[in-house]
Amino acid sequence: MLVSAKEMLQKAKAGHYAVGQFNINNLEWTKAILLTAQENNSPVILGVSEGAGKYMCGYKTIVGMVNGMLEELNITVPVAIHLDHGSYDGCMKCIEAGFSSIMFDGSHYPIEENVAKTRELVAICAEKGMSLEAEVGAIGGEEDGVVGKGECADPNECKAIADLGVDMLAAGIGNIHGKYPENWAGLSFETLDAIQALTGDMPLVLHGGSGIPEDMIKKAIDLGVAKINVNTECQLAFAAATREYIEAGKDLQGKGFDPRKLLAPGVEAIKATVKEKMELFGSINKA
Repeated sequence: MLVSAKEMLQKAKAGHYAVGQFNINNLEWTKAILLTAQENNSPVILGVSEGAGKYMCGYKTIVGMVNGMLEELNITVPVAIHLDHGSYDGCMKCIEAGFSSIMFDGSHYPIEENVAKTRELVAICAEKGMSLEAEVGAIGGEEDGVVGKGECADPNECKAIADLGVDMLAAGIGNIHGKYPENWAGLSFETLDAIQALTGDMPLVLHGGSGIPEDMIKKAIDLGVAKINVNTECQLAFAAATREYIEAGKDLQGKGFDPRKLLAPGVEAIKATVKEKMELFGSINKA
């Protein structure tokens, strides 16, 4: 059964490890991530962007698919379905559809409006037993058309949002969505340290976890990051394995064109990537 991300992230922050949010894009993605979490006894968060939500025929379809898999695959580790970078309307739809966690990205609103909308969602999520993630300061790169350039959040604004009663806080610390450019300046640990000092026990979230060097990931976890979002790396691994299968002409041998065969190497590649991340984040055997 689905759970909110609140307890798993509080445990992660206290235990100095992080839970991965792996974004899902279809049935294969979801199955691969759930099986890997179960095999490694790790809690997991399934991230759904609004674009992926549309692609997968809406939030109710996704909740039905995930609930079905939890039962059919005998998944016993804690699993949350989380809306990634949700608009206010998207959050409302996911609350109605049965998500167990949402992110309200009010970072593009003036801080007063971000506070007012966040406060309203805090009350609804508390009533429904859901977890809520808020964002302060734009995360760099591109995600579903939202572009930023790796800005750093104002620690005082972070405290103002954290104090509203959200369960986790995504703050820009120079991180970027997608592939990192060669001239990327790296994470700002000064900013992260200042945010952690003001927000205390609040689990912090690192977006754009694909491509950040391992030593930086470990240092971020030491400084209070308890949730790390990964999407691009799984997509690249899936694409590379699928390309290799087709370039080797395996789709032309026997029934190699059957989608179950065609997509199998990609699924294994996602599983390997997710396991690698769980090892790096320290979430294995923490379910």
